[in-house]
Amino acid sequence: MIFPCIDLMNGKAVQLIQGEKKALEEADIDSLIEKFKPFKQIQLIDLDAAKGEADNINLIKEIIKKINCRVGGGIRTIEKAKELIDLDAKKVIISSSVFKDNNIDFDFLKDLNKTIGKNKIIIALDTKKEEVVIKGWRQGTGINIFKVIKELEPYCDEFLCTYVDKEGMLQGTNLDFFKKLRNSTTNDITAAGGITTLEEIKELEENNINSALGMAIYKEKIDLKDLKQINSN
Repeated sequence: MIFPCIDLMNGKAVQLIQGEKKALEEADIDSLIEKFKPFKQIQLIDLDAAKGEADNINLIKEIIKKINCRVGGGIRTIEKAKELIDLDAKKVIISSSVFKDNNIDFDFLKDLNKTIGKNKIIIALDTKKEEVVIKGWRQGTGINIFKVIKELEPYCDEFLCTYVDKEGMLQGTNLDFFKKLRNSTTNDITAAGGITTLEEIKELEENNINSALGMAIYKEKIDLKDLKQINSN
């Protein structure tokens, strides 16, 4: 499955290179929603909330009314996760809240599962050189993704794994990394970070891995018509 991405910053859709340098900005979010409506879901990320600087919750509420969304960015409490599910987010994506003092916060995960259910939870395991990074990719945890993914498997329905080393660079992603991840868990996996070509997407699909696409769509490196065809197969 393919998930087009809308990343929010200051009320606009943006695309960043490795989570820092802004590569483009789009104020007309309604036009993006129209483009993405043929897809079953989009991935909606509040970058301001992820970085702890502000939030775009009012805009998120409006977007959720118009298109099916999985929502992430700055979801650090049970209350915030429940609020988004109650607003009809299909799933919530959690990241920083999974870890406390560079260890898994099992109490938080157990409470979240009881409150909204495992099938509504995506755990984001974003990495730089295989190290899980949090808080908008700005803080390392010292945790290797391949050592932690199996422990987290019982607490979510899916993993969103961003290969930050290639994020936003349009240089291709690391397919071997994602294939290794596929062999590390039975949960669904959505890959992100540097995916640039249809060939990469098809190879990920062949390995039962979803794709979350941002820069390649916005820079028109990949035609939406081709993506729709893959998604309908």
